[in-house]
Amino acid sequence: MIERTGFVDVRVGTKYDTFGGARGEEKARKFEVYGYTFDAGKPD
Repeated sequence: MIERTGFVDVRVGTKYDTFGGARGEEKARKFEVYGYTFDAGKPD
């Protein structure tokens, strides 16, 4: 999807715990919900 918007060299980073300490933390753990970092470049 990111490539379709014009970005190049898209890389997905490691998973990140975005729900630690939040109200929905228990449900996030149950469904293995994590955030991921992305790195991408703009074409020249």
